[in-house]
Parts: sequence; structure tokens; C-alpha cells
Amino acid sequence: MNNRFLDRLAAAVSPGALLRDPVELLTYESDALVHLRATPGAAVLPRSAAEVQAVVRLCHEHHVPFVARGHGTGLSGGALPVADGILIVLSRLNRILDIDIPNLRVTVEPGVTNAEITRQVAPLGCYYAPDPSSQSVCSIGGNIAENSGGAHCLKYGFTVHHVLGVEAVLPTGDMIQVGGAVLDPPGLDLLGVMVGSEGTLAVVTKATLRLLRRPEAVLTLLAGFGSIDEAGEAVSAIIGHGIVPAAVEMMDRLTIDAAEAAVHPDFPKTGAVLIVELDGPQDEVHELFAIVERVCHASGASTIEIARDAAARDRIWRGRKAAFAAMGRVSPNYYVQDGVVPRTRLPEVLRRIRDLEARSGLRIGNVFHAGDGNLHPLICYDEAIAGQAEHAEAVASEILQYCIDAGGSITGEHGVGADKSKHMSKMFGPNDLDAMRMVRSAFDPAAICNPGKVFPTPRLCGEVPGPYRQHPIERAGLAERF
Repeated sequence: MNNRFLDRLAAAVSPGALLRDPVELLTYESDALVHLRATPGAAVLPRSAAEVQAVVRLCHEHHVPFVARGHGTGLSGGALPVADGILIVLSRLNRILDIDIPNLRVTVEPGVTNAEITRQVAPLGCYYAPDPSSQSVCSIGGNIAENSGGAHCLKYGFTVHHVLGVEAVLPTGDMIQVGGAVLDPPGLDLLGVMVGSEGTLAVVTKATLRLLRRPEAVLTLLAGFGSIDEAGEAVSAIIGHGIVPAAVEMMDRLTIDAAEAAVHPDFPKTGAVLIVELDGPQDEVHELFAIVERVCHASGASTIEIARDAAARDRIWRGRKAAFAAMGRVSPNYYVQDGVVPRTRLPEVLRRIRDLEARSGLRIGNVFHAGDGNLHPLICYDEAIAGQAEHAEAVASEILQYCIDAGGSITGEHGVGADKSKHMSKMFGPNDLDAMRMVRSAFDPAAICNPGKVFPTPRLCGEVPGPYRQHPIERAGLAERF
């Protein structure tokens, strides 16, 4: 990375916004998936969309790769820097630009935290529905990149269902507006392409999001079961009654113990706990909640606690949302994985995970969105023990294979990133992956925007998507393909 480029970069952003000191750059060498690390050539912290655009234009002009980063809470290595590349840190673009309650919309910059939106609109009777566990610290830009969900995605969907439009900088440095205030704008659905593209197509600098009115009633139940299987039976029975809860979350004993040690939610010391939350019109919620209670009792619940007020509800959710970070109380290190299985295949896959735990010698905690089969196994290990980190990664890969075998997916909401790109060819054929690569190439023909993410390593170095192309020495008869 030459000094002329860096000098031009420094001139394009606010004073002090370019970081080059190796010690300062250590802060940005990974996202929350800390076992994947790389030091960027430099990091920039722009304060405006215009500065983002100027940085990207310079990267394009000098053919320098760049990666956009929000608050670094991602769990797939999606914001892993490129060595000798530029890391564009968007945390200073943190303004709420407009709150439009009559039209249930809010416009924000990408560095605004997820929870801050709800905090600002709650006094007006509204909230923002997607609620990943890291919502108090994760950024909206990161949520858009990963199409984040959360505990309430069973009923309310993922980020893509709540984004109306974005302003974004293309890898060439050009600014575009995608989507907008209307629900179904004409033209290609580029908004649907961009949400969940993991920062590989553009850098979002502004987003207009959908708000929801607070429901009339919310009821939350915490049930303790002797085993994950019993809790799973309760989930199937609840859904079988035609009930769509706002959230259905499950935790096993290891994650219960971790949460108890960290945030003291007073969960029962049972083999598993189930959190069920219903919301909506008061009469309907109370009627359906009575069915949920009966189902839990019939499925073998040994304890049932009903949150009688907001404080009790917050305590229950504090225990669930602390589950990932709380694992530090029971293990020196842990590897969070994210896979999806059809809900009816949950018992089978969880049994395979338990068998794997016994074979591998590594403890595996399970916390997941039970309603839609989104698993978050937590593989415990100690990086101080030689080879154990690699062993944990192999265990995580085997769990993803179980998800694929069951007809599921290698990711539900954490994204593919750098961590799971090697598994993409297990889910998609060559033509499928080539089609995706061609979409990416249309946005980023120079391949400088978050390179090395999502897609597996090409079959040959420098290979581009599309039909097979003979190498010149093959055409000359000096080599053959086999």
C-alpha cells in the first residue's frame, strides 16, 4: 500500500479518521468470531456518506480491496479485514435522521445500534422488530449485511422484511438509492439482493426501516423440562395447534448454567428451558396462552413461570440474550455455530449433536430459535491446549453437515462470511454458485468489495464464474484437463 494512496485517503476523511498504527489496528483484526484474524493495511472511520464515497472511489482507483465494518459483533468473519486492504469502520455514522410515525418509518445511518431505534420510538408507541441477541451493540448496517433475525423472527421475519430502502456506495464509488418509501417500487428487486449480501455488493450509508406499533398484550412463559426432547415435543404441539408465537426459544442445561452464572435470570435447574412469548390483541393472546400452558404441562414441564410484569419478562429475556457471552463463565473459549433444520427434524439433529459431544470430548451447549429450527450450538474448547481450536472447528463443521443432511441450511442469521464459505458447495451446485458470482461481479467487477467472503475458493486461482475456459497452454496442446 503506497504512501501516495494513504496520503490521499487521509485527505478524504476527517482529521484523525485514518488509522495506520499497528497497535490501533489490532482492535479491528476480527469481528466476534475471534479465531479468524487479519490485520488491515489501514482503517478509516468516516463521519459522512460523502467520506465513505470518497474512500471507496480511491480504493477503486488504486485497486485496493476494502471491507466495511459495523460494530464488529458478527459471528461468521464477515467483517474480517483483508491484509493490505482498507477497513471502512462505519460506527461514526450513527445518527437517526428521521422518525416518521404516521407512516411507521425511521431513517438511520448504518452505525446506529439496533436497540437504539426502539429506545427512540418506544415513547411514541412503536418498536423495531428484528432483535438479535446482540441488539444493544450491533449496528443496523451489519444487520442489513447479514439479514439478521433474532428471537422474534418466527412471527415477524428477518431484517429483509423491515427494510424499505437503502442508500449505498457501489464498489466503483457511485452512490445509488435502492427501494424507498413505497412498498413495491418498479424495476428489479435490488433491495432484496442487497440485504443479506454480507457487504460484498456495496456499502450501505443510510437505511429506511419499517416500524411496528406496540401490541396490545404480551405474555411470556418460562417452562422447565427434563430434557431437550420433552421441550421439543412442546414446541411441535404448540405449532400443531395453529399458534404462531412471537418467539419460541430453547436452552439446554449447559447454557442455563452459563446464563445463571453471568446474569442471574433465576432459570430452573432443569435439562432444558423453553421460553414462549405471545403478542397481539389481548383477548386472543390470553386465549392462546392458556393453550400453550396446557401443552407445556402435557409435554412434561416440571416448572412453569409466567412473567407477571415487564420486570419479570426482561429478566427472562436477559437470561436468553446473554447465552452466547455467558459461555465465557463455563469455558475458556467457545465457537458459536449457526445452522437451520426443519423443525420436525430437530430431535434427530440434536441427538446427533449429543452423540458428537460424547465422541469429540468437547462440551456443546445448545441455544436456539426452536420455532424455526435455527440452531446455535456452542462448542467449548481451550485454545491453550494444542490442537483443540482446530478440533472445535471440525466439530462445528460436522454439525453443519448434520443440518444439510436434514434438509436444512449452513446459516440462519449469522451469515456465511469467511467462516462457512468452504461449506457453500455442499449446499449449492457449480451452476448455482456461478449465478451468484455473476450477480456479485455485476456490482463489483474488480472484486475489491469484501473479497474472500461467502463463496468457496474458486476451482483455479483467478477463475471467474461462467462456462469453463481453456487455459492458453491447454489450447496449445501442452496440457490437458482431467
